[in-house]
Amino acid sequence: MATGEPAFRVVCGRRGGQVHSWFLAATLAVGALLAMAPGLARSAVGQEATPGTGPREVILATTTSTQDSGLLDVLVPLFHERTGYDLKPIAVGSGAALELGERGEADVVLAHSPAAEEAFVAAGFAGERRTVMANDFVLVGPKADPAGTSGAASAAEAMAAIAGAEVPFVSRGDESGTHALELRLWEESGIAPGGSWYTESGTGMGDTLNIADDRDAYTLADRGTFLSLRDRLDLEILVEGDRALLNLYHVLTVNPANGPAVNVEGGRAFLGFLLDPATQEIIGGFGLDRFGEALFTPCADDACVVPAVTPAPPPATPAA
Repeated sequence: MATGEPAFRVVCGRRGGQVHSWFLAATLAVGALLAMAPGLARSAVGQEATPGTGPREVILATTTSTQDSGLLDVLVPLFHERTGYDLKPIAVGSGAALELGERGEADVVLAHSPAAEEAFVAAGFAGERRTVMANDFVLVGPKADPAGTSGAASAAEAMAAIAGAEVPFVSRGDESGTHALELRLWEESGIAPGGSWYTESGTGMGDTLNIADDRDAYTLADRGTFLSLRDRLDLEILVEGDRALLNLYHVLTVNPANGPAVNVEGGRAFLGFLLDPATQEIIGGFGLDRFGEALFTPCADDACVVPAVTPAPPPATPAA
């Protein structure tokens, strides 16, 4: 739907006090990715340990939006201050982050690809999976909006307008949570994207936004990363508030059976840190001073009040 009053709002509460943050919202996102470069993998030999306390390094495999938005710049030193652990983030797409956890090359995962996460849990690769925070996806593009997306009734309708006009669109193309949602929207619109107007960047959210900006193209982005880069971009939000655009983040500890180097206690410590009311309050205030609105809504253990969403029916099968 076009920019304006959202279809509904997400209200998040926190035990031990009240923290309220309003965000446009909608349903869930999905995705999975390729293997990481060997240089990013962590071996058991490479972990430093303090006698009697176990490894003090925690490897976090996380979606790029937590890095590109600047949230990790706040959380990494705070986690060390509170726990003594050194957090080492690897920022990739959600699919690649889960794959690192599956191989035992990360101790904890922070992702926003619910279907891929559920498959990860079902396969026995996770210890715990807990909701941490939320924001929403937005369709951004040139201010002139050559495809006329701002008048669309839904995100899928806007995507169909882009394809129909063959206006440049830059996809992350990396099987991240953002990419998975994009593919689902194309499917709902009955479009198989391709051709000279459609480009796959194969990069994270920040780089994809920069490429779209250079090409006067549309792209799908999480609101947090877009707001953090907005001052350097000529793009603007054209579609928001669709129920299909809710973006939920979950933290998943890694099953120690995934590999001998998994720091189980460190992973649990990071999970507890993210869900702690004090950390949730920091997440809820992140971005207020710079952007006038928070980039994420604290949502520990599904504290967000979100109306039930009826899944969209599958595309009709063409008659033979």
